[in-house]
Amino acid sequence: MDDDERTRGIADLGYARIDTDRAARTGDPEVVYGAGKTPRQVVEILHTLHEAHPDRAVLATRLDRATIDAVVAAHPAAVVDEVARAATLGPLRTPRGTVSVVTAGTSDAPVAAEAALTARVFGAGVRMVTDVGVAGLHRILAARHDLADADCLIVVAGMEGALPSVVGGLVGVPLVAVPTSVGYGASFGGLAALLGMLNSCAPGVTVVNIDNGFGAGVFAARVARNSRRAGTDGTGA
Repeated sequence: MDDDERTRGIADLGYARIDTDRAARTGDPEVVYGAGKTPRQVVEILHTLHEAHPDRAVLATRLDRATIDAVVAAHPAAVVDEVARAATLGPLRTPRGTVSVVTAGTSDAPVAAEAALTARVFGAGVRMVTDVGVAGLHRILAARHDLADADCLIVVAGMEGALPSVVGGLVGVPLVAVPTSVGYGASFGGLAALLGMLNSCAPGVTVVNIDNGFGAGVFAARVARNSRRAGTDGTGA
């Protein structure tokens, strides 16, 4: 990379032009989306981002087994989240604000784990509220205090996607809903959950795309961080 490219905040690897200036513009570095990339490409991009941001964690998502193994071999300090199929390199930031990640069922765990890890990398504290789907409504009612105490909620559900509407009717916390591709044939790979969430009668429900835990994690972390900008919280910020 020449001096002119460094000035522009671009690291040109030939097959990819890495945005090393993104953290200065938005507060958060670029993230490696691993699907469709070779293990070598993921390793090199992650290394480039880590060099540009050595004081904070950089993230690679949607990694297959071969890519995870390549990342660990090249970067022994990398931390792998097997459930999220993601890896981080570098130290996590001191958390500011709290995100609660709420899941309808255990089958939603991979998407929820991606959302939780992303929120941590993007600087929020994270709590998990798991397996509280509407088939046993008493479970989500019992967790109401944990939901109301958060700065932002990520609600992850497949099937008919009803859980965000229920949560949105219980608390007035900013909420981002994540439809998952979990469900039987008529769920159409998450389309039924997506449409259910988009048509929620509960006010304040924001929706990301099917299985997009990453996008939900970014949104929720930024809400949580900004909600605590003017003061202190219990997470050490």
